[in-house]
Amino acid sequence: MAAVPVLPIPTPEEAPLSEGARIVNTFLAPHRTFLDLRRNASWWAPFLLLSIVTLGFFYTIDQKIGFRKVAENQIQQSPKLADRLARLPADQQIQAIGRQAAGLRYFLYGYPAVILLSNLIIAGLLFATFKFAGGADLKFKTSYAIVMYACLPLLVKTLLATAALAAGANPDTFVLQNPVATNPGYFLSPADSPFLFSLASAADIFMIWTLILTAIGFAAVTKLKRSTALAVVFAWYLVFALGSATSAGVFS
Repeated sequence: MAAVPVLPIPTPEEAPLSEGARIVNTFLAPHRTFLDLRRNASWWAPFLLLSIVTLGFFYTIDQKIGFRKVAENQIQQSPKLADRLARLPADQQIQAIGRQAAGLRYFLYGYPAVILLSNLIIAGLLFATFKFAGGADLKFKTSYAIVMYACLPLLVKTLLATAALAAGANPDTFVLQNPVATNPGYFLSPADSPFLFSLASAADIFMIWTLILTAIGFAAVTKLKRSTALAVVFAWYLVFALGSATSAGVFS
């Protein structure tokens, strides 16, 4: 009598996640969120959260410190800029600070566009690296969604910075680029060493969390080794951090 072939038992596919479940799982079970992006690479929910929380932070800056004071701090934190301003007559100094404060206001309240564009560039670099250099089966829209969800830990940092401002942060020592003590750069003065300040600020615990999530996301979607994804993501960030620190050292 012929043996009856044993057929493999199909495993049920995991239920699709809602947008809310994706956001929660980004913190608790990130692999589930990123696997779900293969089904639907929607990114609007994390983008809305990032935009709302970030704009709330900038509004708090406006109310508690004021953009003119932030502009004055930025000038003092840049020796070259402070020296150029000091050479101007008093009335022109006031006008120059006013223009910088106005420009800062428009830029910060338009920051959702910066989130879209910066994540577009990051997603493009990682997409090209994983697809063309690593041979991964990957779509750009999925890459963009991974980057957007991976940014969610930065919400926590922004909320901490907002709480610090609301509690009464010192306006004279406020640094817009590094508003809360989540990295070594917070304890350094950008005026003393812009290069070191920028490099130390890049070693931020929430940014490292974001980088790890990014690597988890690309590993989950592309089925590459997680160690490979981590190496790619951190290598690109190291290039960015060194480039930013060098630029700060040269132009500040």
